[in-house]
Amino acid sequence: MSTVVTPQSLADVAPAAVTPREVRIYSHSYLFYWWPVWAVGYLCALLTYINGNTVLFTYRDQEVEVMMHPSHNLGVVFTFTLLLVILLTNVAVRGLASVAVILSAIVAVLFLAYMEWWDAILSAMGRLAIYQNMGFYLFFSSAVFLVWASSVFVFDRLDYWVFQPGQMVHHSWLGGCEQTFDTRGMSITKQRSDMFRHWVLGLGSGDLHIAATGARAAGFTLTNVLFVGSKLDEIERLVSLKPSDAERNVFTAGQPE
Repeated sequence: MSTVVTPQSLADVAPAAVTPREVRIYSHSYLFYWWPVWAVGYLCALLTYINGNTVLFTYRDQEVEVMMHPSHNLGVVFTFTLLLVILLTNVAVRGLASVAVILSAIVAVLFLAYMEWWDAILSAMGRLAIYQNMGFYLFFSSAVFLVWASSVFVFDRLDYWVFQPGQMVHHSWLGGCEQTFDTRGMSITKQRSDMFRHWVLGLGSGDLHIAATGARAAGFTLTNVLFVGSKLDEIERLVSLKPSDAERNVFTAGQPE
């Protein structure tokens, strides 16, 4: 009894292994972390539309009707959200102690809003009041959303990195350039310097530090990469392959005669 060895393409044996694969990495700006501002703003606009009251203002002998929510809570929560995002996108918060302080502040603000105590607190501070009408929420949130969407889905994608078996290619549409680096000896390090920003606002984002060796030695830091953990796993599998791995054939044993 003999065995026939039949040459087969690797595509027939393991299609996923020979399909041209690549990992595309986008480095996002800090505007990505501003999504809570427009999200909370639209939520406040919806609550104002559902539970708001019509208020008349006199401006230049003309009455203007605006829709406003009767509670201070919406204005306080929106203002706190805006200030918190500004703080976290400009100041690095490191360590569990800093995260605990920020989470405690968020819980305290939401608890006071839930108990409807902000009215009494602001009144005790010299009859202060924080009100925004529905038009403000819609206009401001829409403006922030347009800037956020343009940055995340358009401008951030004009400059990206592609990892392929054996090489890394940097594409830059604005500069019109394309640089290629050899992945042999390349070091890729995942960095999460700010737990609250990367885990909570960034939904699992992080920074990648790339150190290329060889003829074109260089170092790069790709900031605010989404799903950085899974992206790094894919990159590690790709850079371990040789460019010829996608084209060679594999021989398998056929049925015995």
